[in-house]
Amino acid sequence: MTDDFIVLEGLEKVFQVRRKAGLLRRERQEVRAVDGISFTVARGEMVGYIGPNGAGKSTTIKMLTGILTPSGGRLRVAGIDPSRERSRLARRIGVVFGQRTTLWWDLPLRDSYALVRRMYRIPEARFRTNLDRCVELLDLGRLLEVPVRQLSLGQRMRGDIAAALLHDPEVLYLDEPTIGLDVVSKATVRRFLSDLNSAEGTTVLLTTHDLTDIEQLCKRVMVIDHGRLMYDGALGGLHEVGESERMLVVDLERELPPIDGIEGTRTVRTEGPRQWLAFPASASAAPIVSRVAEEYPLVDLSVREPDIEDVIARMYTGR
Repeated sequence: MTDDFIVLEGLEKVFQVRRKAGLLRRERQEVRAVDGISFTVARGEMVGYIGPNGAGKSTTIKMLTGILTPSGGRLRVAGIDPSRERSRLARRIGVVFGQRTTLWWDLPLRDSYALVRRMYRIPEARFRTNLDRCVELLDLGRLLEVPVRQLSLGQRMRGDIAAALLHDPEVLYLDEPTIGLDVVSKATVRRFLSDLNSAEGTTVLLTTHDLTDIEQLCKRVMVIDHGRLMYDGALGGLHEVGESERMLVVDLERELPPIDGIEGTRTVRTEGPRQWLAFPASASAAPIVSRVAEEYPLVDLSVREPDIEDVIARMYTGR
């Protein structure tokens, strides 16, 4: 069995759209949502697939699941062509779209899971084992009798992840799984995904705008923009290529001149006693925090991660 569980070779997806070209006239234009992407994902690997809105991330996921048919190139998941054998592939994959639910809106979670069991023809013993594990690790016990429409976004998201895993998929596609979640819900989801990948060897392809998701879960990250693969490698390497910066927000006891003389930082903004210090995203914040605390009357501070759009913009600037 090959280690390359997911294989893309020159994958393309072109949409034909009509746009206004006058008062009564429309013209057809070609939009290349995915433009010749090639990569492989090994079995058991957890990969971050990131980029700005409209970059082609969701379109790629939809082709990987068979929802969309590629316009060109070659695509295989576990040796299967998703667009030709969608039903066969469905038994081997799990999908979670952060802004759409696969659960039944008016049914309690327990009944939704029972329907999933029938759809995938999951043996009763296997279903019970998987459900019990998901309920425990995702903290769903008190929610099983609650209709999906009454769940909060974080609760519903955890419920969707559980539904996607009841049939023991070999690969899990996650499209913005932590969007809109509170800090506690995000931590629960991240911990569960990490345990799932290490214990079960489930292959995971994760799209997100939250770099913390990538940093805590993925050793490898791919950046897509305008339908093209811009980067494929370690997250630290991405920060180096994009020359991205983290931001140290410092609250002082009183208004002071801009903080100066701390190696590797630059003050980009001051507002009363609050100052913003930029430093390379690949560098540790610890020595900087230590210097600030030693030399200035510190009240509070926080570290803000770079926005993915800024990272990609810097990649273009560098080129």
